[in-house]
Amino acid sequence: MSIVPNIQPQTPCLIGGRAFEWGSKTFVMGVINVTPDSFSGDGVDSDVESAVQTAKNFAKWGCDIIDVGGESTRPSMTYADAATTSEVEELRRVVPAIEAIVAATDLPVSVDTYKATVARAAIEAGASLVNDVWGLQADPDMARVVVSAGVPVVLMHNQDHTRYADVVPDVVGRLAELRDGAIDAGIPQGNIILDPGMGFGKTAANNLDLLARLDELQVLGAPILVGMSRKSTIGKVLDLPPDDRVEGTAATVALSIAGGADIVRVHDVREMVRVSRMTDAVIRGWPPPPAPK
Repeated sequence: MSIVPNIQPQTPCLIGGRAFEWGSKTFVMGVINVTPDSFSGDGVDSDVESAVQTAKNFAKWGCDIIDVGGESTRPSMTYADAATTSEVEELRRVVPAIEAIVAATDLPVSVDTYKATVARAAIEAGASLVNDVWGLQADPDMARVVVSAGVPVVLMHNQDHTRYADVVPDVVGRLAELRDGAIDAGIPQGNIILDPGMGFGKTAANNLDLLARLDELQVLGAPILVGMSRKSTIGKVLDLPPDDRVEGTAATVALSIAGGADIVRVHDVREMVRVSRMTDAVIRGWPPPPAPK
């Protein structure tokens, strides 16, 4: 895999009042699952106090954005499984956690949901980014919520099967369709982040192929988010459970950055911030330029 830092000019994206200058560094998105059944084994259920303490730790360790999810979007979930958690239950989990995290930290907060009602309430509670694992396709009202709120959105590649002619160009083509559909719906191009959806509608071999060829996503001209943290592909390669995949995750984070990722979504924030900073020193240069005042 060629080392391709993401240095093409892109408009900075404002998330929660912060300017994300793509190409300046790799941004770390820390995961807080307010669920009882997270695949990664780190769900805090509805314990708001625990969620807030985790968020404070993330901030201390150098996290750039916090992603709060109220439904376990397991990689094996299909489109037909959508809405396995009721909106009422997801709202009960997500809204208090987001309100408390926003009050306790100065980090931007993302809501991980594909339901428009949940996204709207989360934004009202203080979320400033919508992370939709179905790329605005599961709920016809989601695009309108994002446009109305004027917040950025993460569009993830996802599908009900693992059939591909060639996984990388197939994923690139579908992400281009999702991007163009979002633009047609009124979302500014500068507010669109794309995610290849590691583990979603993909085999382990597909995921590894995508990671090895991640630089091919640069043709999309959008910031790229990669989330392989603790995923089953790592478990299959290393034969380890989710809570013992930190080294495997570190390898995928470093390779994602080398392939041009702008954001890495992770569970082990302290360790992956260090991995990101070290990899950035190689890929983007060191010492880094001074932060804008």
